[in-house]
Amino acid sequence: MSIFLDKATPVIVQGITGKMARFHTKDMIEYGTNVVGGVVPGKGGEVVEGIPVFDTVKQAIEATGAEASLVFVPPPFAADSIMEAADAGIRYCVCITDGIPAQDMIRVKRYMYRYPKDKRMVLTGPNCAGTISPGKALLGIMPGHIYLEGNVGIVGRSGTLGYEAAAQLKERGIGVSTSVGIGGDPINGSSFKDILARFQEDEDTDVICLIGEIGGPQEAEAAEYIREHITKPVVAYVAGLTAPKGRTMGHAGAIISAFGESASEKVEILSAAGVTVAENPAVIGETIARVMGEAA
Repeated sequence: MSIFLDKATPVIVQGITGKMARFHTKDMIEYGTNVVGGVVPGKGGEVVEGIPVFDTVKQAIEATGAEASLVFVPPPFAADSIMEAADAGIRYCVCITDGIPAQDMIRVKRYMYRYPKDKRMVLTGPNCAGTISPGKALLGIMPGHIYLEGNVGIVGRSGTLGYEAAAQLKERGIGVSTSVGIGGDPINGSSFKDILARFQEDEDTDVICLIGEIGGPQEAEAAEYIREHITKPVVAYVAGLTAPKGRTMGHAGAIISAFGESASEKVEILSAAGVTVAENPAVIGETIARVMGEAA
């Protein structure tokens, strides 16, 4: 099974009339994603790539039965778009937008927690590449052709390193169950722990690949969760081993200031939790293949 998406999942694209949104909507449709509508206030009635456009998410859901949304809305308006999706009843939302102010994301998180857990929308991102269940559906901007269908679950803050892992696995004939980008921003919708829990429950995921970065406590929290709750083998790579302490790094948007926030400390913490850590990005696929062989 897929942890968020399958071939039947009806998807809408918020901000569909934008140049990049149009481009990736076409890609998703060609991949086989069930894109049923788009949402842009004031542009209801238009058609993009054969897909009807609605003024609101609520209208789109009423007309199409949409369950998932991809947010391609510019940073000043993206938070409102995410909250609109949550309010309208979207089950799963991926936000691609980079540059959403942290204060806006705090507002989004508070808004989502107004809903009981069983009715609360799952959000991944912002500033992420999206989610793909190979052979089923693509909700994001990743190149679908590099993903082979299989049994490795990938979760990462870096979209590009997620691509790298998938490409290396494909070279070895190893496939991916689902790949989830949680985004590189300091405040995001879902944490490593949230996605790890999904992979633990997923019958089609045998091995988990975690891709981390410097800055923030998420990898340390993931290590603790893995130690206590994950029974499947976990392979990790943490980017930023050569980053100097105290300097703000671009994608991670974080300053390394506390123990557990530098890459070397994260490697140490993950290793202590029983995670197999790849030494560099070139050996992620090789490391996963070795761990799968040992687990077989």
